[in-house]
Amino acid sequence: MKNIISVSIMCSDLMNLGADIDRLEKLGVDWLHVDMMDAHFVPNLTFGTDAVKALHNWTKMPLDIHMMVTDPELVLQRYELREGDSLTVHVELDRDFSELSKSVRSQGCRFGLAVNPDTPVEALERHIGLFDSVTLMLVYPGYAGAKLVDGILDKVAVLRKWLDDKGLNEILISVDGSVSAERAALMASMGANIFVGGTAGIYRKGMDLNDTIPEFRKAITI
Repeated sequence: MKNIISVSIMCSDLMNLGADIDRLEKLGVDWLHVDMMDAHFVPNLTFGTDAVKALHNWTKMPLDIHMMVTDPELVLQRYELREGDSLTVHVELDRDFSELSKSVRSQGCRFGLAVNPDTPVEALERHIGLFDSVTLMLVYPGYAGAKLVDGILDKVAVLRKWLDDKGLNEILISVDGSVSAERAALMASMGANIFVGGTAGIYRKGMDLNDTIPEFRKAITI
């Protein structure tokens, strides 16, 4: 499987989102990253269930849905996933994800767990067998343009070794937050597979998507 560019629509031109998505698709972006926040698990409030439905109607690109919410089961009841989508919830919810994982996978989708900067990778232990990917948060979640946590990039190699040592070589690693092309290249060499592009890598101020996306693609191609 090739490394994947997942562009954060939270960082796009929201007043021209449809046109922006069309451009991303033409430029070969793999997935659209959709941040769902409930103003409870994190302070911000962003895309909801109607936005997911609208995106499904607008584009055939897979959605990479990152749920920063306290009750993902309740939210998921209000919309349908589409085959090929990914749904990620936070390991910090500290609950049994068996039924949620089963529901997501039964729809032909990937189920992932996200890990905040201060959470050790060992928190994933009790959920082995339930997830297809792990999202490493490189920033404290909640807002676009957040500052990279000092020393966090090393956690990519730590996670890859932890997974491989347990025979979980097929588990994908996604990296999210302040992912520049330069950092993406480094993390690709450490074993990351999915790169969430936002203000640091894709929507850089004064730069055009025609330049940033090819640069980003080249950085993660190893």
